[in-house]
Amino acid sequence: MYDYHCHTTLSDGSMLPIELIRRMSVLGYRSVAISDHVDATNLEVVIGAVSRLKRSASLFDVDLLCGVEITHVPPEEIPGIAREARELGAEVVLVHGETVVEPVAEGTNAAAVSSPDVDILAHPGFLSHADAIIAAENGVFLEITSRNGHNRMNGHVLGMARETGCGLVIQSDAHDPRDLLDRDAKWLVGRGAGMTEAEVEKAMQYKMDSVNRF
Repeated sequence: MYDYHCHTTLSDGSMLPIELIRRMSVLGYRSVAISDHVDATNLEVVIGAVSRLKRSASLFDVDLLCGVEITHVPPEEIPGIAREARELGAEVVLVHGETVVEPVAEGTNAAAVSSPDVDILAHPGFLSHADAIIAAENGVFLEITSRNGHNRMNGHVLGMARETGCGLVIQSDAHDPRDLLDRDAKWLVGRGAGMTEAEVEKAMQYKMDSVNRF
């Protein structure tokens, strides 16, 4: 069990980082990234804070990866922020994609999938076929999300992934305890998006590490 898109009090979540880890541990998760919202102002603070939690997470049998979700940053600045995140120690880099329920700048998806430092494009909304092709070529995974509002486009994202060969991850984008998914709930998110059982099973097997990524 993995989830690389979780938020805490380091940005707009309601859980302390260690509370999130404990709750994930009880649900059976062994690989987790805290990926709070970042821009140029808080990048170093968030990465440093999560890095200090690694030992505590290991005592709950959770492999904690230091993540970030680059959010509402001008597309032109996304590659630089992603590269800086890596240099500061981020092990998982997400970009907050062009969801249909927030005013994300046009061009964010394209900037994200073109960056060699981005791992996951979160809730990308009306992802274009051209951007999906680039994501597949660069190994940027697309997110199937349970997050209310963002999940409206799961079917479209799945279609783009099937057409282009993009990898898919199923994630919670959790901000509160009620957002966390047990295995059955995670399975239903994938199936509800239209994924086959085989596609869900494949998506649920992915695991990241700080060296080899997916």
